[in-house]
Amino acid sequence: MRSLISWLFLCVPCTAATLTFHVAGDDPGGWPAILSSIGLQKATVKGDIEVIPSAATTTESAAATEKDWTPRVEHGTILILEGTSPLAASFGFRATPQHISVQSVEDLRAPQLRIIWEQAADLPRFEIPETARVFSRERHEKTPLVAGFRRGAGAVLWIATSPGPHGYDRFPYLPQALADLGLTAPFRSAHLWAFFDSSYRSRVDLDYFAPRWRQAGIAALHVAAWHYWEPDSQADEYLRHLIDACHRNGIQVYAWIELPHVSERFWDQHPEWREKTALLQDALLDWRKLMNLTNRAAFAEVSLGLRGLIDRFDWDGVNLAELYFESLEGYANPARFTPMNSDVRREFQASSGIDPLDLFKPGASAASMGKFLEFRADLARRQQAEWIAQVEDIRKSKSWLDLTLTHVDDRFDTSMREKIGADTSKTLPFLAQHDFTFLIEDPATIWNLGPQRYPQIAARYQALTPRTEKLAIDINIVERYQDVYPTKQQTGSELFSLLHVAAAAFPRVAVYFENSILAPDLALLPSAAATVQRAERSGDKMIIESRASVGAMWTGPALVDGRPWPVASDTVVWLAPGSHSIQPAAVKPVLRLLDLNAELHSASAIAGGVEFTYRSSARALATFETLPASFQIDGAEVHPMTVGNVVMLPRGQHVVTALK
Repeated sequence: MRSLISWLFLCVPCTAATLTFHVAGDDPGGWPAILSSIGLQKATVKGDIEVIPSAATTTESAAATEKDWTPRVEHGTILILEGTSPLAASFGFRATPQHISVQSVEDLRAPQLRIIWEQAADLPRFEIPETARVFSRERHEKTPLVAGFRRGAGAVLWIATSPGPHGYDRFPYLPQALADLGLTAPFRSAHLWAFFDSSYRSRVDLDYFAPRWRQAGIAALHVAAWHYWEPDSQADEYLRHLIDACHRNGIQVYAWIELPHVSERFWDQHPEWREKTALLQDALLDWRKLMNLTNRAAFAEVSLGLRGLIDRFDWDGVNLAELYFESLEGYANPARFTPMNSDVRREFQASSGIDPLDLFKPGASAASMGKFLEFRADLARRQQAEWIAQVEDIRKSKSWLDLTLTHVDDRFDTSMREKIGADTSKTLPFLAQHDFTFLIEDPATIWNLGPQRYPQIAARYQALTPRTEKLAIDINIVERYQDVYPTKQQTGSELFSLLHVAAAAFPRVAVYFENSILAPDLALLPSAAATVQRAERSGDKMIIESRASVGAMWTGPALVDGRPWPVASDTVVWLAPGSHSIQPAAVKPVLRLLDLNAELHSASAIAGGVEFTYRSSARALATFETLPASFQIDGAEVHPMTVGNVVMLPRGQHVVTALK
């Protein structure tokens, strides 16, 4: 661990991460959003990070001089200064008489990233200390806008102007700049899901990427399985290598299915089963080539293909994603509107006397179109029920398989039902009979609304089901079509705020997709996904309260609640939900569980080993420091499958005893 705050524990043989922040003055601006998004806790008086906004010139902390601040910085405080002030000048950040209009910004860690401010700002040109590292500058004239330097155990970070009310309006990579200056985010999650498409990673070293994914907090990859629908020796070898690399690093792998798209080859081989649009054209829409799954012969063939796909590979789960219809323009665009195959048209005509194609003719009844849209939403529900049943049947021989249903949000954006047939009120009741995760896809129409939409989305779904623990949210990390600032794609503080607020609102967060997460964001991703309700220091203890299992950054052996704690690595102590205290221990346990891809419920060091309880919707992957010699699960001796030091444990809730 860095020695950022080791001055607080002068006689303690371990260090803790940066924990608290304090913003001087009455208007904190966007700083609480920035700093809390990576797990820092608000302090009432003094923090490990001290922020002096430009508006806080009359406060005691702002009025202090360099002479007052230097000892605190040297002993571990990170001091953040905004704009022009005597204090900033005393540290070498001095405004000159010249001014510059700033709207386009270059961050030196990602020079190609377009950073555009919504409004240009007239700012002084600043002189900065020779020892300062420049993090961001005006793109054209290269005038420094964000810079800082380390001093002793602490650091000083200066920015030319406020970060804006949301915290990410101007400088997306302020958290990364703080990390470069010595900040260690205090907590981390290891429960993120990420979507993965091998067409973007066909030539990469999977053994290199898998540990990086796990280090970024990714618990499961949902792999685009349509590329592997039909057996192919080269493709199958790649996928088996991917699954093996993930399992060796404690990552679960799900088969991501995008019915009614099946595969390129299936489309080519079965033109008779292709879905039709309202113009009776083959439904080749964007990248998806849609098939008519209402047709019973097509359904049977696809069902056989799904079983073959699941049987050929060692999957941990199945994700039935986006199983409804096109298009986002609804019936206003007949060239994209589905389903209009002959089977669907015949069924609707038998019940209503109306051929759906007639609904697109001039003068067609709006009431009749409404009836068809209702029929269409019910058809989507029936197809979802059929394919859930198919996976449930496969589970009879592969009991460890988890199931996820990815479904676009239609509660916040209520137009989704009319546009694509997605109707949560028809689908969520399945949770009463089936065990699956309902993964709510964040629709493109609201990608510009900011992180506070997630508690609102969660509240609308929680009102519809008692099984709120099965709800999850899927965040699309992609370029947005709306006018958004400062970047088209979510990155830095904006991405961290999205993840942090979403993780507080939902038990599970997924991101689309693994390849779109920008490199500067990976290191702080797990900290953003961690949610801790309370954290404070008391002597040599850290007190932590959380609703989910969480990792606390910690160096050295630890006692948790006064007992030797076996679920820890050299840098992280993993905690069960609830309130716990961590303090230094003299020695580490004889057997350590370094990583657990499951919800940890309890743990204890026992003579010669470790005992722990967990819950997991898929089989759990437990990574030990050294592979135990024997296991008991729920009191019975077992011989679980292992991959290196990773042990595969059954899905559900279980008690594990492992002995060295």
